[in-house]
Amino acid sequence: MNVGEAIHKLRKEKKMTLLELSVKSGVALATLSRMENGRMTGTLESHINICKALDISLTDIYKDLMISSGKVEVEARKAGTGVFVHNKRASSEMLAANSFNKKMVPIMIKIAKGGDTHPEQTKAGTEKFIYVLDGKLEADIGEIKYKLVKGDTLYFESSAPHHFKNTGLAEVRLISVVSPPAL
Repeated sequence: MNVGEAIHKLRKEKKMTLLELSVKSGVALATLSRMENGRMTGTLESHINICKALDISLTDIYKDLMISSGKVEVEARKAGTGVFVHNKRASSEMLAANSFNKKMVPIMIKIAKGGDTHPEQTKAGTEKFIYVLDGKLEADIGEIKYKLVKGDTLYFESSAPHHFKNTGLAEVRLISVVSPPAL
């Protein structure tokens, strides 16, 4: 099953027309039609909006997906893919081996109470997504500060100067995904 088939199935289960789903989700009718007919997959943002409109979780549209082609890599927790220490209070752990040979780099960032990461700025065209697993985080992107807590996400052009700071009383853990890999 692909994403479009899953959306079609879930929409039918909710007895919702394509037009109703379009209006409720804010995703264009033509886009929904293309997705359901397998001509496009859509974006994560459109998937999230569709799930909200159908009153389901994001995992509901992904749980029965089949991998159509390509390689699959499994990393054992003990594999030790590499840890970069920003300072005594912050570290980044690569979550996939040979990340620079891939289209995205998944990283686990841990920041102790009172700690922060070093300032970063990637080449133009590089994007970064973060998902806060635990704690309270301040993300400084350019001149703007964003306050984030467990479950919050942030997506931004990472060519803007940025760094992350723990503003809570416990360790902050977040997943960061960079695409394409910043060399």
